[in-house]
Amino acid sequence: MEPVIDQAFAAALYSDGDAGLDTGASLLAADPTADAELFRRGEEFVRRAWERGWQPADVVRIVRRELDETRAGLAADLITTETGRYEQLPSRWRSQLAELPAPPPRNRPDRFTYASALLGLYRLLLRLPAIEPVGPPPGAPGLRLRLPPAHDEPRMLTRIRALLAKAEATGFPEEAEALTTKAQELMARHSIDEALLAARTHSKEAPGACRIGVDAPYETAKAILLDAVASANRCRAVWNSDLGFSTVVGFEPDLEAVELLHTSLLVQGTAAMAKAEAGQRAGGRKRTKTFRQSFLMAYVQRLGARLAADTARVTAASVSEEGAAAGDLLPVLAARDVAVTDAADRMFPETTSTRVRGVSDGEGWAHGTAAADRARMGERRPGIDGPGSGNART
Repeated sequence: MEPVIDQAFAAALYSDGDAGLDTGASLLAADPTADAELFRRGEEFVRRAWERGWQPADVVRIVRRELDETRAGLAADLITTETGRYEQLPSRWRSQLAELPAPPPRNRPDRFTYASALLGLYRLLLRLPAIEPVGPPPGAPGLRLRLPPAHDEPRMLTRIRALLAKAEATGFPEEAEALTTKAQELMARHSIDEALLAARTHSKEAPGACRIGVDAPYETAKAILLDAVASANRCRAVWNSDLGFSTVVGFEPDLEAVELLHTSLLVQGTAAMAKAEAGQRAGGRKRTKTFRQSFLMAYVQRLGARLAADTARVTAASVSEEGAAAGDLLPVLAARDVAVTDAADRMFPETTSTRVRGVSDGEGWAHGTAAADRARMGERRPGIDGPGSGNART
């Protein structure tokens, strides 16, 4: 006789309807002896996801996006158990594991509901497509782990995080601007120092990649913001709108800068948008969706220009400081830019630039531009771009 677990899977995992899930859950709920095998099969599905290029944060993100928070917790339980098999894990995985949601109690609130939730999760895991890997899966032959950072690097990152956290928390735009500017200066200087060190020590380090979630609503504006932050920090970002993330390609110090700065600017922009929208509502306005869309598009377009200008300014200052060594710096930076572009082109040979539809809310655009100026990374320059359109690489 076919095992209960196989009967349940045949009914639930290879059909689209809820009836199959109900049938499979009923079979599992009636047979507690199948529990261990049910969970073991789930670990196997997670392992297959690693082989297709997915990482822990990616799996939890797609489960939240397609299902719900309960099943995101179930996925976290499977991920924790599966990755516990390995003595060593690839870089970035440990921090992702530390941020997993708490798993719900097993077989609660009842066996049927729990089994149904698990089967729904397994159905999704089975259908995950292969995506571009951003590192080897755990257990891969010849897995190379990142060496511990230099003794001063954690202190640098801690300082940058503290500056950005203060910028997000303050209610004074001028203070937020000064704090964020200082954080960007530290990032840019650190990136240049790392590039020079790598060149002088003949480092064989190659560009890497990471994925960053781009969630609804207003995901187009968020993807463009990430692209602007990536470009300003000598990285390339490619947005997968169907799966809700962007892949950022670059050298490790620059990837860390992109993650930190993008998160902070998104927090600052969202807070500024909510404040501006509240003022609009107080004046009797009701067109909040178009206001938000226009606000965010203005915010990201303005920030993109500011970030690009500030990167050029910090680089020029570094060249001036280097003096006789300036002849080494510019070729080193150019070589790293070429390496990043080549790596991105190899990972994504068929990307396209999508024209983003222009916005129509003038007040939202004006408020978004002002918010970007307050959050900008460098000195003020004259001129304001009008409402228009942007580009997202997909």
